[in-house]
Amino acid sequence: MIRLAACQYAIELHETWDAYADHLQGLCAEAVEAGAQLLLLPEYAGLVLSGQLCAEQRGDLEASIAGIQPLIEPWKALCASLARRWGIYLQPGSVPVLDGDGRYRNRAWLFGPKGVLGYQDKLMMTRFEREQWDIAAGQGLKVFDTELGRLGILICYDNEFPMLARHLAEAGADLILAPSCTDTEAGYHRVRIGAQARALENQIAVLQSPTAGLAPWSPALDENIGRAGLFVPPDHGMPGGGVVALSEALSPVSSQWLVCEVDLEEVRRVRREGQVFTRRDWPEQFDRIL
Repeated sequence: MIRLAACQYAIELHETWDAYADHLQGLCAEAVEAGAQLLLLPEYAGLVLSGQLCAEQRGDLEASIAGIQPLIEPWKALCASLARRWGIYLQPGSVPVLDGDGRYRNRAWLFGPKGVLGYQDKLMMTRFEREQWDIAAGQGLKVFDTELGRLGILICYDNEFPMLARHLAEAGADLILAPSCTDTEAGYHRVRIGAQARALENQIAVLQSPTAGLAPWSPALDENIGRAGLFVPPDHGMPGGGVVALSEALSPVSSQWLVCEVDLEEVRRVRREGQVFTRRDWPEQFDRIL
């Protein structure tokens, strides 16, 4: 059994580095005190760093992501120090990163007790990212080996595409981390339904962490709606609806942790002994439609 914490992360304005660092440390301390071994924050949580820019710069869609680039390495060092200090795994959400080809990519690092394990870029861009923000797609999927199990990361919209999760499942992932950022209830439900479908199809667990609340100072994070949740395949020994836990409100005024537990061996047992074998039977669908 492993104890997970998914943050329903309220976007707040922190205008100095010290204020932000105190905020992140205090927030993570809450989950650690609740016994969490793995902490997940949402997509674009790192963009809160733009609060340290002047009002004009943080209020500009392009200037805000350019302005935070010098803060990313200190941010990574802070996240690494928190993971080492408490002996936890920390996925602090994602942040737009300027790559060597001059394009920004939406990147999510995973930190562990011994340092950074690597990162996963978002692969499927939403219309906002493609048409207004010019965020480029990443390439490739990674599976992270941890003491808790094998993990994958699918960022927000990526959860709506079956083959991405299927690739991670076939590579041995038992748990997918799904950091998300949605500005409407419909957007939140698209990602959540996708996450639940991926858990069903692949007979794995999916943990979702969303942004929440209003941030009029940021054109990228101005409105946020979502609930944190842990999803598993609905089958014998699992919740009938496939929902292990779900945070209470759609839009809290302050950040809240959903702390929950999952036994990944029990999830694997469903793959061996379940009522259905959706994971095993996946290839048959292609034979039937030819």
